[in-house]
Amino acid sequence: MFAIVESGSITSMPKGNKGVEIGGVKHSADIFTSKWSESERNAIGIYTLEIDNTNKKDEEYYTNTDITYAFGSGKVTGTYGTATAKSMDDVLFTQADQDAGRGTKGGLNYRGLKYLKKEYFDNQCAGILAPSDWRVTKEQETGSAMDSGWKTWRASVRTKCNSMQTQIDNAADIEAFIALFTYTEQGDGSYTRPLGEFPVKE
Repeated sequence: MFAIVESGSITSMPKGNKGVEIGGVKHSADIFTSKWSESERNAIGIYTLEIDNTNKKDEEYYTNTDITYAFGSGKVTGTYGTATAKSMDDVLFTQADQDAGRGTKGGLNYRGLKYLKKEYFDNQCAGILAPSDWRVTKEQETGSAMDSGWKTWRASVRTKCNSMQTQIDNAADIEAFIALFTYTEQGDGSYTRPLGEFPVKE
């Protein structure tokens, strides 16, 4: 992405896939290629856009602002404002929402991060257990006892799912919530996260 600066102000932001006209002079799309140096482009008011991602945060957990573009110190930069953490809890419609016709006060507006993550692990747990569900059905229908190893493992998967959901519920703020899912390297070179993993059937 590029920016055209005229009289100190950004006037347009071409993508660089077609020619442009500056000061009555037409330039082909070659102006955006290596045929022109950055300094040559700058001399006629074309600058390569530099994005500053300092304030940009993971969009799974935050809502980022739109980018603000500015020209200064001989370059064009795009910067994000302060990101807003997404709600960890479910958000309900307010009286103001109802007055504006967006929903009924007290009704569910949208799900929070905690609900969504717990739902994700519920589904993951079910997916892990599904291939061995037939063993449960066989035991119920025929009376043939399931191997104790399978019973123990299936119970451990459900226990771990419950533990994960408790950890999610107990996260006090967005930083603590994100930390649960963040892998860090251990002394033995492995990577683990506070939330842990589902047990694997050996």
